[in-house]
Amino acid sequence: MQETMPPEHRKRTRLVIPSRDDLLLRNFTELVGGPLGRRAAPGVVSPGFFTVERVLVLLTVAAAVVGLLMKGYCRSKGWESPGQFYATCYSDFPELFRNRGLGDGAFPFVTAGSFFEYPVLMGLIAGVTALLIPGHGTDNARVLAYFDVNATLIAAVWIVTVLATARTARRRAWDAAMVAVAPGIILAGFINWDMWAVALLALGMYFFSRDKLLLAGVFIGVGTATKLYPLLVLGAVLLLALRTGKPRAILVTAGAAVVSWLAVNLPAALGDPAAWKYFYQFTESRPAGYSSPWFAYNLVAGRLGWKPLEAAAINSLALNLFLLACVLIAILALAVRRRPRLAQLVFLIVAAFILTNKVYSPQFVIWLVPLLALARPRWRDFLVWQAIEGLHWAAIWMYLGQVTSGGPTQHNLDMPYYVLAVVAHMLATGYLMARVVWDICDPARDVVRRGGIDDPHGGPFDGAADRLRIDLLHPRASVLPRRAGGGS
Repeated sequence: MQETMPPEHRKRTRLVIPSRDDLLLRNFTELVGGPLGRRAAPGVVSPGFFTVERVLVLLTVAAAVVGLLMKGYCRSKGWESPGQFYATCYSDFPELFRNRGLGDGAFPFVTAGSFFEYPVLMGLIAGVTALLIPGHGTDNARVLAYFDVNATLIAAVWIVTVLATARTARRRAWDAAMVAVAPGIILAGFINWDMWAVALLALGMYFFSRDKLLLAGVFIGVGTATKLYPLLVLGAVLLLALRTGKPRAILVTAGAAVVSWLAVNLPAALGDPAAWKYFYQFTESRPAGYSSPWFAYNLVAGRLGWKPLEAAAINSLALNLFLLACVLIAILALAVRRRPRLAQLVFLIVAAFILTNKVYSPQFVIWLVPLLALARPRWRDFLVWQAIEGLHWAAIWMYLGQVTSGGPTQHNLDMPYYVLAVVAHMLATGYLMARVVWDICDPARDVVRRGGIDDPHGGPFDGAADRLRIDLLHPRASVLPRRAGGGS
């Protein structure tokens, strides 16, 4: 007998359910009664109070509480070395509050002579949150209060990131659970203010998916004023604009991003040019940062007696390798038979930037989590990657406990094991990139495109016809006739 459905339900869209769609999660559900039955209609029949977004918020709050509990040693004993490394509760908030004048009333980019090694908006967040702490000085009570204020705001911003990712994913809203419970965010989300940039980019991608290009550009620009990596999304937009012959998408988005970035940066640049330049000068002149491939190479070179790489050589190599990766991604985007999705290209570009950059701070892992949830929402690969990143996260603290504080030998990690952890993190990220490339080359394997869907995150590119594609067998670019449908 054919099932009947009320007219108001027929207009709603069924949600993709992880226990049906993902084999790993399907097997896990046997402990609680098995996967959701085929007669259930999530997204069509109201779930009552426990909507997808409310459940995601509850999951995020629970994960944030776990992350804060992991800082318990430092919250009770203080952020002192080497204990903060061995207890794996290090955070930049107390360090910067004490050593950048924040606890003594200095406001980055406003107070004369105050230098801050981060972009302007991150400095403003650091300064505003310092003003919320009563009293004066850097005693333990004020340091703890500063951490708690920033950690609470990070938790709120984390929720915004999860909801923006869920709404960008549309039918696959449950994929945002990866962001809600990501071990990498639990471990590293409270180290620095990076989650603010992650949230701003997530909002920018949400508005782009809704074809609101002006708002998308504003959030991308403000995100770039917080951390530089959100700018990379414009590279993916440019490639898809070329592929589809839709230049308005890149012109409006990039134009709004530039204006919003200037609105944040110009007052600081005009008010204190030296303080504004300091971040860029510091980035250029600093040596290889912990956990970057260049730092790992220098460690090995020092052990074997080779010549280490200086900052200038690392800058050149990192830039050239990243540009080479971008060229390869561009060839892929313009040559494959079916146009890649926006999230796939953004993930590849940001991952390439992470792998070639001269710095890999432990919190950089959170940049990729929302992007992977949109680019390749497969839980097995996600959890394996997060487990390897967790090993790297532990390794760097054990290593830092030794090199910065000369901590007890029994707690230290010898250099070769630390280098192996760095290599493992790089291989895991490279593996995810390879899987995304595989999905691009063989769209039938792309779970997001099941059911005749083209690019639900692509905004103006969703369902657009191709106008330009490079045939690698006949390298001259060809202009294709416009066709209705999914850009095949």
